[in-house]
Amino acid sequence: MSERDRVESRPDDFAERREHLKDLSDEQLQDRFWELTDRVVQPLVELAQDHTSPSIERSVLLRMGFSSTEAGEIVERVLDHGMLGKGAGHLVYKVAAHHNLSIREAGLALAEGEYWDDVRALFSEGGEC
Repeated sequence: MSERDRVESRPDDFAERREHLKDLSDEQLQDRFWELTDRVVQPLVELAQDHTSPSIERSVLLRMGFSSTEAGEIVERVLDHGMLGKGAGHLVYKVAAHHNLSIREAGLALAEGEYWDDVRALFSEGGEC
């Protein structure tokens, strides 16, 4: 007897399970699909918003155009200031926007220890975020 013969087959209940969908148009089905997808993905999005790590932040900075060494230096400064939860790339972006700098200029300045008072002010209570 083969393995396949020993496995119980599941009853075919497709018609019952699709009953609530049978009268929906293609557009309605597509809307339903994206609604359910959003419900499944939302906990992952919330987790990502509240949890990060130095390696994730270095990866973000690499994608922003910084070298591995530069990204490491920026993340070290972010850690030193206890602001990893804000996101290293987010800090770089905010400094760039606030001082009208390029992303690269802002990141390198942060790596050199510049603008940290501004970063604290930008992210303090009542400040921008």
